Amino acid sequence: MNHRPTTSPDVLVIGAALNGLAAALSLGGRHVKRPLNVVLIDAKDPRGFASNSFDGRASAITASARRMFEALGVWQQVAQHAQSMDEIIVTDSARPGDARPVLLQFDAGDMRGQPSSHMIENRYLYGAMLDEALASPHISLAVGQAVSHYAFGPGLAALTLADGTVLRAPLVVAADGRNSPAREAAGIKLIGWPYDQMGLVATVEHELPHHGRAEEHFTPSGPFAILPLPGNRASLVWSERTEQAQRLLALDDESFAAELRLRFGSHLGAVRIISGRHGYPLAMYIATNFVAPRLALVGDAAHVLHPLAGLGFNLGLRDVAALAECVHDAAGLGLDIGNIAVLDRYTQWRRFDTVATGAMMDGMNRLFANTNPVMTLLRRAGLIAVNRLDSLKSMFVGEASGISGDLPKLLRGERV
Repeated sequence: MNHRPTTSPDVLVIGAALNGLAAALSLGGRHVKRPLNVVLIDAKDPRGFASNSFDGRASAITASARRMFEALGVWQQVAQHAQSMDEIIVTDSARPGDARPVLLQFDAGDMRGQPSSHMIENRYLYGAMLDEALASPHISLAVGQAVSHYAFGPGLAALTLADGTVLRAPLVVAADGRNSPAREAAGIKLIGWPYDQMGLVATVEHELPHHGRAEEHFTPSGPFAILPLPGNRASLVWSERTEQAQRLLALDDESFAAELRLRFGSHLGAVRIISGRHGYPLAMYIATNFVAPRLALVGDAAHVLHPLAGLGFNLGLRDVAALAECVHDAAGLGLDIGNIAVLDRYTQWRRFDTVATGAMMDGMNRLFANTNPVMTLLRRAGLIAVNRLDSLKSMFVGEASGISGDLPKLLRGERV
C-alpha cells in the first residue's frame, strides 16, 4: 500500500489526481523550505494516471500556475510538452461553421511578451508531479484503499482505510473531487445548480499550423473552444445542451467526426479526432465553507464552475498555493496547523475570489446563451468595445494569466 510509510504524518491528502498531487508537493515536496510529512491517499494507484495511454484530456496552465510548477520543480519536466497560447480570439455566433467574425482578440502585444497560458496534456502533468512526489522523502503513498471512516478532531483527524488501517494527522486536505466524501463527512453543504449542458472533450489533429492561437467560439448551446497543443493538434472543449451532447456521444466515430467538422470549420484544413471522447455534466457548485475542524477543501471538492474560461484546474492550484502558505506559516510559528483559526485564514483568502469567479463564469454562460436579438447586439458591441480599449484588455489578460489579485508565494514563483 505505501511506498514509504510515514509513522507520524503532519498532513493527510485525500485524492491523488492533479490537485492532490499539487497539494502534496506544496506541503512536503523536495523544493519546499521546511517540508511537512504528507501521506497521499487514493482508492486508485496514481501510477496508473500517469501512464502513456493517450485519453485526450489536457489543461490550460496560466502564467501564475506555471510559476508555481517552476517553484515545485515540475515545469522543468513538462516544458517540452507545453504549447504557449500566443494569441486568443473570441467570436459570437448564432450558428456553427465558418461565418464567425472575430470580436475580441489578444495577441503578443496585449500579453506583454508573456503567454497568458500554456496547454499541456494531463498525462505529462500527472507523470511529472508523481515523479516529484515519489522522489520526496516527506511524501508517502497509501493507495489502493478507499477511506471508509472519517473523524475530525478534536486533537487529531483520523481516517480509517478499507483494510482497517488508521491514519492520524493534525490536518486533512480533501482533493477528492466534486462528490467529495470528506466534505460530506464533515457536514459541509453545497450551494449551486446544474446546467442543462455537458462538456465534450477530445483531441484533434489538423492539416494547417495553429501558430499558438486559442479560439473561443460562443454559440447559444455553449462555448466551443479550440486550444492549441504541440504540433498540428488541438484540445477541444465543446459545450452542448445535455440532450444534444448525449446524442453526439452515442454516434459512431464517422458521424461524430462529421458533426465536429461542422463546428470546427475549415480554417485549419482537414481535421480528424485522435483521442477518445469524454463527456461530463456542467454545473456551478460552491461549498458553504472551505474548511472544518482539521479539514480543508481544495479544487473540485470546494467548487465546480463552468469551464468556459478554462480556469477550473487553475482555481484548484490557487487553493493549494494559498493553503500551503497558511499551513507553512503556522508550522513555522509552532502553531497547530489544523486549528480552525489557521484554516480560517485560508477561507478568507480563497472564498471571495472563488465566488466572484463563479459568478462571472455563470453570468457569461447565461449572457452568451441568450438569443434575444437586442441582447446579441449589446454583447457584441461590448466585446468590440473591450477590443478597442487597452486598459480593459490588460485587465482581461491579467485575469486570464492568473496574475491579478493577492497572489500566494507559489503563484509568484517563490518557494514556501
